[in-house]
Amino acid sequence: MSHIGSKLIKIPANVSVDLSLQKVSVSGDLGNLSLPFSNISININSNGDERFLDLKPINTGTKKQNAESYRMWGTYRTLVENMILGVSKGYSKTLELIGVGYKAQYNNNTLVLKVGYSIDMLYEISSDVKVDCSRSNIIVITGIDKQKVNQVAAEIRLLRKPEPYKGKGIRYLGEVIRLKEGKKK
Repeated sequence: MSHIGSKLIKIPANVSVDLSLQKVSVSGDLGNLSLPFSNISININSNGDERFLDLKPINTGTKKQNAESYRMWGTYRTLVENMILGVSKGYSKTLELIGVGYKAQYNNNTLVLKVGYSIDMLYEISSDVKVDCSRSNIIVITGIDKQKVNQVAAEIRLLRKPEPYKGKGIRYLGEVIRLKEGKKK
């Protein structure tokens, strides 16, 4: 069994945490996020100048409910920690376009991709994610919600996945594509 849930989460000075009955809200310099939770108790502990969040599963009623709260304990802890890091520092994901003539442009919440098809591929960007295409073959996606940033990056990558023979396509920065050997005569 993993013990991730038992670790304390350090709260930076520029982040405020609000605990409601079934919801935790985190606000910082970059924005606000909230998460509904159940079968978990969340407490704020302070040790001098430092503040910590402590999550514990609630043992209520049946054995099945207790097992569910223990299963979700580490998940909720990780989600709350990602929220705190998101509102204080933010998240970013970088994609690179590999191929002759592959380009990206960002206009009015729409990402226009030229990735080897006869028509341009269009991708609508939501308001809580920011996209930067300062170089035509690099796309930088930033935001405060880790799940949304990674989801947008994955959906853009799916528009032209890297192919295994030449490696052309949209890939994450630093991603290694294992190339296959072509046919031999």
